[in-house]
Amino acid sequence: MIKDAPFSDAVQARYASDGTMKLLAYLVQLHDPAPPPLIGIEEPENFLHPKLLRELAEECDQAASATQLVVTTHSPFFIDALNPKQVWAMRRDGNGYTTAKRLFDMENVLPMLNAGATLGQLWMENYLEFGNP
Repeated sequence: MIKDAPFSDAVQARYASDGTMKLLAYLVQLHDPAPPPLIGIEEPENFLHPKLLRELAEECDQAASATQLVVTTHSPFFIDALNPKQVWAMRRDGNGYTTAKRLFDMENVLPMLNAGATLGQLWMENYLEFGNP
């Protein structure tokens, strides 16, 4: 059963939205008092409203102080809540191997952030050295 604040009665979980159940599962895992050594979250943007992604990213950031956390995403809204030292762009090279580079280490990212851009904007505008399809 799930109790949502605006409603007087709880509802069965099977009647809750996929996004509600997914977000609840993330929050339970991220707030585990004895977290596992590694938590992996793949594409948290699936089934969630884009406005919730910033808050989820902030929850992930807090949880990362107690465990290693790896999140893969295609959402500029998610990375907007993070700093460039926390975000890595990935690409496959010509030989099929994956390479990664931290956004903090990419040329011109910091000046653009200092000028008012967000990480998500830089990504969507194809400003990063790589990371777009």
